[in-house]
Amino acid sequence: MKAIQFSATRLDSLQWLELPTPTPATGEVLVEVRAAGLNPSDVKNVLGRFSYTTLPRIPGRDFAGVVVEGPPELMGKAVWGGTGKGFGFNRDGCHAQYVAVPAKAVAPKPEALSFAQAAACGVPYITAWDALERGGVQDGTRLLILGAGAVARAAQALATARGARVVVAARRAEVIRELEAEGIEVMPLSDAAQLPEQVKQRFASSPPDVIFDTTGFWLPAAVNSLAPFGRILVIAAPVDGKVDTPVLDLYRRGGSIIGINSLLYSLEACARMREHIGTAFEEGTLPIPGDLTELPLADAAAAYRDIDSGGSDKVILIP
Repeated sequence: MKAIQFSATRLDSLQWLELPTPTPATGEVLVEVRAAGLNPSDVKNVLGRFSYTTLPRIPGRDFAGVVVEGPPELMGKAVWGGTGKGFGFNRDGCHAQYVAVPAKAVAPKPEALSFAQAAACGVPYITAWDALERGGVQDGTRLLILGAGAVARAAQALATARGARVVVAARRAEVIRELEAEGIEVMPLSDAAQLPEQVKQRFASSPPDVIFDTTGFWLPAAVNSLAPFGRILVIAAPVDGKVDTPVLDLYRRGGSIIGINSLLYSLEACARMREHIGTAFEEGTLPIPGDLTELPLADAAAAYRDIDSGGSDKVILIP
């Protein structure tokens, strides 16, 4: 089979190779990959940001495809999977024509989604789903999302479907216009010092129960914007991993800080989350992903470089 593989932690080590097609072990399936997502964490993986990655390695965390070997009940079925612990890090990922995974690590692909659309929804939606679950976001929850990237957009869609009151805070004027055109409530972000006052004006006497910082830069200001017994969800941090947190203000509010990391979950656990997310797509309560950039898998190395240089397109690799 054809695949992308890296043997050193730098982008120029990515190679387009002919490799043996994996042989599924007992309890596994072999999936013909029809589409694979390219996530920022895939790029960070090749750059050596994850100490547990073993080399050489096929990267790639999200896929959608068709089962070609495995239990009779799964043969020929369209499935989606990936995202979880080790996948693309210490076991081969899905930036390849075929991938072998445990049979319980795939979920039925929603019929409402194409293969490319399903491959786009892995890491962002799994991360957002975990955040909302652990943050206790439900009908009536007041949720402020800081940032407007893929995870933030997934969290907005999922939280709105749950009946939460959602406000997305973004900096760039063009992003704000885009969100407002979609009917999403938006709060312009200026600087951290002004965030508590902005939140006070937007939420009036009922500050947010949950603040989801998807950027890694707003944690101190978020503490002073939170309702009593509120929760702050974080998925990122500055490069040095250090944040000056006002712990006194946090404990006076009875607040909690919750770290969200999809890599803590097994592929099987992620598949169960996918089943819930897939049901929401089938029921029409989630918007169908759009604005995808589909590229041949053979062009993956260039796509990795583009994302590393700041490209924001949601890239889907097609074997």
